[in-house]
Amino acid sequence: MLLLGCIKEVSDYELAISLPNGLSGFVPVTQISDAYSQLLTKQVAEGELPEDLNSLPDMYSPGTLVRCIVTSTEKRDNGRRSIKLSIDPKKVNKGLDSTALTAGMVLSGSVSSMEDHGYLIDIGVTGTHAFLPYQKAKNYVKAVKKGSDLKIGQNLNCLIVEVKNEGRVVCLSIDRSEVAASVATEKQNWTLSNLLPGLVVKARVHTVAPFGMKLTFLSYFTGIVDFMHMDPEKSMSYSPDQVVKACVLSVQPTSRAVRLSLRPPFLHGGAPRQLPEQRLGAVLEEATVKAFYKQFGTVFELDDGTLAFARLNHLSKTRKSFKPGTFKEGSKHKCRIIDYSLMDEMCILSLRHQVIEARFLQHQDIHTGDVLQGKVLSLKPIGMQVKVADGIRGLVPSLHLSDVILKQPEKKYSIGDEVKCRVLECNPAGKKLILTLKKSLVQSNLPVLSNYEDAKPGLITHGFVVCAREFGCIVKFYNDVKGLVPKNELSSEPISCPEKVFYEGQVLKVMVLKCEPQQERLLLSFRLSNKTGLEDKSKCTPKEKQEVKYQIGQIVDVKVLKKKDNGLEVSILEDEDNVVAWIPMLHLSDFVATAKLLWHCLQEGDVLPRVMYLSDKGEHIILSRKSAVISAVQEEQVVRSFSEIQPGMLLTGYVRNVMPFGVFVEFPFGVTGLAPKVNMSDKFVTDTKDHFVVGQTVIAKVMSIDGEKQRVLLNLKVSECSSGDSAAESFALLNQYFKELKEIRDLLRRGEPRICELVPGKGMQLVVQDVREDGSALFSGSSVTGLTATATRYHLGDKNIAPGEKRKALVLHVDALASKVYVSLRQELLKQRP
Repeated sequence: MLLLGCIKEVSDYELAISLPNGLSGFVPVTQISDAYSQLLTKQVAEGELPEDLNSLPDMYSPGTLVRCIVTSTEKRDNGRRSIKLSIDPKKVNKGLDSTALTAGMVLSGSVSSMEDHGYLIDIGVTGTHAFLPYQKAKNYVKAVKKGSDLKIGQNLNCLIVEVKNEGRVVCLSIDRSEVAASVATEKQNWTLSNLLPGLVVKARVHTVAPFGMKLTFLSYFTGIVDFMHMDPEKSMSYSPDQVVKACVLSVQPTSRAVRLSLRPPFLHGGAPRQLPEQRLGAVLEEATVKAFYKQFGTVFELDDGTLAFARLNHLSKTRKSFKPGTFKEGSKHKCRIIDYSLMDEMCILSLRHQVIEARFLQHQDIHTGDVLQGKVLSLKPIGMQVKVADGIRGLVPSLHLSDVILKQPEKKYSIGDEVKCRVLECNPAGKKLILTLKKSLVQSNLPVLSNYEDAKPGLITHGFVVCAREFGCIVKFYNDVKGLVPKNELSSEPISCPEKVFYEGQVLKVMVLKCEPQQERLLLSFRLSNKTGLEDKSKCTPKEKQEVKYQIGQIVDVKVLKKKDNGLEVSILEDEDNVVAWIPMLHLSDFVATAKLLWHCLQEGDVLPRVMYLSDKGEHIILSRKSAVISAVQEEQVVRSFSEIQPGMLLTGYVRNVMPFGVFVEFPFGVTGLAPKVNMSDKFVTDTKDHFVVGQTVIAKVMSIDGEKQRVLLNLKVSECSSGDSAAESFALLNQYFKELKEIRDLLRRGEPRICELVPGKGMQLVVQDVREDGSALFSGSSVTGLTATATRYHLGDKNIAPGEKRKALVLHVDALASKVYVSLRQELLKQRP
């Protein structure tokens, strides 16, 4: 089938063509012409771009009319048909031969080469050489190409000026005024087998019907003009035998069907008008029905007086829900402009609710950084294809399928899955949409960095590592914005081999240090804060510099002088000089929760026995009460210098710093090592802060050492850090935990004795005070005076309770820090109480 089309969009690989009756088709780059295909083949074979090969955007522009032939139609996954076309003259003009060529004919041609006095034009007729003199092309070049020469593969609307040697040589013109003035006549001997779309003819009205009219032309041809291609200003004034000018829109030789248009742009060599971009996607509250055609759809009049068309399948959600009676002339409907048909010069509407409410209709509606829902269409080595909306698909590169690299993505994702993704890059012109599924990026609330101009010093945002080398890390953001994190900005701790700490695709917080937008240079840092130590030195400054006379590992008794927010200021007993030292809160115990509770219970004047000298930072002495650390030092299971470290050693230490890429662990005598994220836990680590906290006591296994760079890599996986008798280790740890709880209970007796009497499993009588909206309840009673006693909905059991009722309850847990008691009223627990 031959059709007249109008170029709608141009990309490097295809032309999007607007066809009559609101249809669209695509011309692949291989269906331009023989000469152009030969240049493409040469490029592939030689790997270099030939001088005379131009891209499609260099040769074609939206709004240009072209003759097309349908090469295939395919049904897509969404049920729509994809129409593939060709503008190759050999296919479009296949019905012509050299004997049929006559002066005055208008047909398609394509530039095949440049000669001394003009161009050789491929018109697709075997045995015919077509020549276009420069003189006959200069006006076109001046008006359309702005002075530049015609290019190989460029499609032209050609007028045959002269035919020589029985059609073996023809002379052409592309002068726009000459082509526009030409009218096909009977003398040109057109037949149904070679009739071309785009020909302008004089026709006579045969019959007029509600959907259009029937015309006769070129003596014995008949054709149809449908309601969309009447002249809008004359649509009501046509009558039989009236002579009109018409343009051939389509020719179907097998069914002998010819369709024509009476619209002015096609009759005078003009181009259809474009729809203002701001109108596309607009939702109109009221569009008035002008005419309803039960086999086609509905013509509407919009608020600006222009006409628009909605196909039958867009008038209702389903065929069953469609009610023709609602589309009477003059009735008003809410709709949305979903497309514009250049060939029909009409907006295309949809009345379907899901289309009106849709967030995206075209790539222009999507912005970098948008979070959106998509459906998995396919999984390929390059990544995942995701459907974002009808006609809009995006690619999730394999690097972005997860926070970590997935070796077998098909085990996590299946075709049809709904996924939440974020737009990394959107290029509407090239219909390119790149997405990420990395949860750290999708859920990030930090600013989206999508251009270098927005990269102001001090800006903190999320980025992902694309390269880790000895010089540092290259981090990428949105829209291909990228920057460098130099080696000295990777961490507050020295990192000698970044490639062993960071991995490709890793999402990290970064801070902008410097940006040069014009050079597209960006300097970044992973060091978001200077506070990396366990203690705030400014909060513990001794009155004067004291001479250090204690050795690391020495055990002393201390007296609490002052409680501060993050620790205790103490004096070392049995020291004549009253040496002042500091115990950070998290060094009061191996257990972080216990350390906070112990700090809460201690008072000024309390004595703490068996505290170990840990270090001297120059300003003050640091002490530790961590039992595991003290035991390791006393049993000589420590290293006193870097030279003593050997791979495979198990060392007891404490977390010094938690970074997004791993954990820094410090050991007695000052040696520090790094446990990278992949070696932190037997479980998958998404956020390092979910697994470790600063001050936490850990057992680490030495993985490797670098003597030259003084670097230690550690493993914190529980499965790798056991000495062999894991049961004995667990019981020893548990015994120490209960021992410290007993100590805390003894301290509590002096200030909050009532809490000490409340132990898990103890029964008591309580009075219901209040029942909350979430189903939980508050209680009061003599045994919980001054405390908050509460039970969750589950622990209230099956019976309904009301304020004022007395109930038997069982203590589940006591939170001394918050002064809360959690109880249960469930019968199965109360019955088991001794």
